[in-house]
Amino acid sequence: MNDFTSKCSTSVDGQKNCIYCSNKCVKNGSAYGKQRYLCKSCKRCFINTYDYNGYDPTINNSIKEHLKEGCGIRSISRLLKISVTTVLRRIKKIAKGITKPIIAMGKEYELDELCTYVREKNNQLWVAYAIRKDTKEVIDFAVGRRTNNTLKQITDTLILSNAVKVYTDKLKQYGTLLPTSIHSTKRNGTNHIERKNLTLRTHLKRLSRRTICFSRSTSILSACLKIYFWA
Repeated sequence: MNDFTSKCSTSVDGQKNCIYCSNKCVKNGSAYGKQRYLCKSCKRCFINTYDYNGYDPTINNSIKEHLKEGCGIRSISRLLKISVTTVLRRIKKIAKGITKPIIAMGKEYELDELCTYVREKNNQLWVAYAIRKDTKEVIDFAVGRRTNNTLKQITDTLILSNAVKVYTDKLKQYGTLLPTSIHSTKRNGTNHIERKNLTLRTHLKRLSRRTICFSRSTSILSACLKIYFWA
């Protein structure tokens, strides 16, 4: 079995430091013949080495880093030497702990959709999302069919944030979902988000146009986007 070493540092006096909060730890019995440590600050336990990499507490950070660098699920599994099932389970767990950023009031936004598919190319879905025009930060997204119900999840967020202006393409549905006072379809108004679409297709393998990597469920697609946008 592969032996995975935790990122556990040792202080000057030889005492172990916590891998979570870096405070000093004390010995706390053993697990499977290995010394276990307890952090007095965060009250978490850990050991120095793990026979299976999936048990290591720092594996979540590695999964996030690989996901953002364009690795697919099976690529992450091979690189980190953990099972595909473990990768999928951890991705869902990481995404569940992520919350949307607080939206600033009275800003300008760009709104667009990105086409993808789940399981088969005939099952097309759209990733609708909005970014702040000044910071390029993604403030909300939704995955679903290209319908009013999907787009309304984003437009309602922008309206509630008292958006000064929302730039979109000339998709007719936006004209019915956004007030005319803040809606704009002027040329070059969506330059930043169109460039963001290209970045997404480059960084997330499942969104690439020509790839054998694709999403097998909507939940995993949404989880990967949540991690990429806000983790």
